[in-house]
Amino acid sequence: MIEVEVATAIKTYVDAGELAGAAALVWRDGKAHITTVGWRNVEAGLPIERDTIFRIASMTKPVTSAAALMLFDEGRFALDDPITRWAPEFSRMQVLRSPDASLVETDAAERPITFEDLLTHRSGLTYGEFHRGPIASAYRQALGGAIDSDVAPDRWIERLAALPLIDQPGRAFHYSHSTDLLGLLIARMEDVPLEDVLRRWIFDPLGMTDTGFTVAREKHNRRAGLHGFDESGRLITLRTVPGGHTLPERPEDMSYVSGGQGLWTTLDDYLAFARMFVEGGVVDGVRLLRPDTLSMMASNRLTDHQRATSALLGLPLFAKGHGYGMGVAVVMEPDDADPMRCGGGTGSVGWPGAYGGWWQADPNDGSVLIFLAHSMVEMHQLAKGIGLGVWSAITQFQALGSNPQHAHHSRQ
Repeated sequence: MIEVEVATAIKTYVDAGELAGAAALVWRDGKAHITTVGWRNVEAGLPIERDTIFRIASMTKPVTSAAALMLFDEGRFALDDPITRWAPEFSRMQVLRSPDASLVETDAAERPITFEDLLTHRSGLTYGEFHRGPIASAYRQALGGAIDSDVAPDRWIERLAALPLIDQPGRAFHYSHSTDLLGLLIARMEDVPLEDVLRRWIFDPLGMTDTGFTVAREKHNRRAGLHGFDESGRLITLRTVPGGHTLPERPEDMSYVSGGQGLWTTLDDYLAFARMFVEGGVVDGVRLLRPDTLSMMASNRLTDHQRATSALLGLPLFAKGHGYGMGVAVVMEPDDADPMRCGGGTGSVGWPGAYGGWWQADPNDGSVLIFLAHSMVEMHQLAKGIGLGVWSAITQFQALGSNPQHAHHSRQ
């Protein structure tokens, strides 16, 4: 049975102290195979269960991108529309002459940022923590915490627009706050907070009752604890996530939400969303996206040069194996595809989260794989090789879950 093999693989990392625990799902032929191993709260000895709620970090990006494309399907904007129609704050952008240049060494942007630029991370925006130059502290001071920020949405947009871009709009892929900005723009279009947009367009229609930017108080006991590592690599419980992106407990009156990395969810909720990619944009009779829009979202949008030059933390992202669509990585050359982004056959999609969450949807066999964990590592720890166990566990899970033999067994 696939569940036994997956459990055995994950337990190795839990027993070695490299992972507090994980919840994993293989969905194929309409059946979900669920595996839960280890602890949602190590200190209290509470096990991970099917309904444990996890922070999913950048697994949020595909959800926000899909919501934006649902508005696109309604004719609310065109992909090549400048965002200035909804965010006039961005009408006079400056671009740094190099990412680490002084903030005054700039040239005027050659054209406005478009919605497609945001959907494909070609806006010229960035994340401050990826840089050593003045732009790093400028981002931090202007925007506050990446997930829990005390800067209200309109002020956040205004402050982001006042910072220089690190590249000309449309020129190159730079992983960035693009999806956060996209989320706040669709909230402006709908004139309600982003969570309400996602609830109306995605969560409620799909029955995703445990997904949101906060976890209701009565569900707190189901939250996975925040687990990371000390400097010796020993598993510990954290008060908050790495990088100071969140507060120990999010204030109820905080209005900023991160459409790029702020959601909590469960295995079953995320499955409801991910099935869209293997079922033509429809889940249980609910149409989310038109087939041609889904196809566009799940197809590479980068040029050959942009694929070749894309990088994250100095490592090539899409030079081979994958391209990038709108909010998701897309498998283009399966033999070269690094399963850390997603595996599967040509046209499979996925996008991982920094806290140990990962998924892939493969339209070739209609399968969805999801792995949720809280394994939270500081950037300097990664450089020392601390906290890599979760990615080894995911790689093993991906190989087991993608095995065609298991597709055969699940039909028995």
